[in-house]
Amino acid sequence: MNSINMLAYAGHATFWGLPPSREVEGRDITVMGVPFELGLTRRPGARFGPRSIREASVHDMSMHYPWPYDIKEENDLIDYGDVGYDLGETRLNYMLEESYKHASKILAGGSKLLTIGGDHTVAYSTIRAAKEKHGKLSLLHIDSHQESLPGSSNKISRNSFAHDLAEEGAIDPGTSVQAYVRTSMPKDFEYNIIYAKEAMTQGPEALAEKVKSVIGDNPVYLTFDIDALDPAFAPGTATPVPGGPSTREMRLFLEHLAGLNIVAADLVEVTPSYDSGEMTAVAAASIGKDLLHLLAGNKA
Repeated sequence: MNSINMLAYAGHATFWGLPPSREVEGRDITVMGVPFELGLTRRPGARFGPRSIREASVHDMSMHYPWPYDIKEENDLIDYGDVGYDLGETRLNYMLEESYKHASKILAGGSKLLTIGGDHTVAYSTIRAAKEKHGKLSLLHIDSHQESLPGSSNKISRNSFAHDLAEEGAIDPGTSVQAYVRTSMPKDFEYNIIYAKEAMTQGPEALAEKVKSVIGDNPVYLTFDIDALDPAFAPGTATPVPGGPSTREMRLFLEHLAGLNIVAADLVEVTPSYDSGEMTAVAAASIGKDLLHLLAGNKA
């Protein structure tokens, strides 16, 4: 790579320096931002997440350690830019419609999709688009919260997508896993919940094998809430919950997930206004690159 292209302080910040484009036909993976937040109990600012993650991602433009190949040379990757943002009382419906439309376009073109949020509400539209393309999905939900409060057409939130999308048939809870959970919410559907204490006692490799045994060969949507990390490693999020894994442990877990049939993924809930020295954004950018590798498949 030309050394000039590795200068993090210059140029237009796309995710990992990927070329900006909305021509999705035949692409391998497309990165799409949804700078949206609906309503947080406190610590707002997740709408700035996509920008902060993109800016942090260009600090390291080289091959992503420890993956053994350069994904940007092996695959056709683009940054689609941001969608789904608006003002006023209709902004929720606008986000759901616009992000669904663009996600459907990307997936229909043969590309896999990594969405950067925004709060967890963005998962409604991207999971629905992935279900339309691939059929009922297994959800791999990495989060400190179950996000399983019952929602409705006028009361959906970042806390309700796991309930509502299982209820409408987009997700098969029996072949889905919620990992690193350390809060309590309703359990109206039979998700396989692996609480943080159990997950961290097992260790990253054993945990990944357990996840694979539950999901099998099913098409997978992976949703990653940055508050899955302990707040010592990711303070910049809306609802930090102590007692979670380190960035190192989480990245080892993701590395061992190679081989899953992941068709789309998202990375949400980065809140830059509560970050410290870009710690959360840098962690999210690194995890986002791990997700790109998982989407691309396990290439030697």
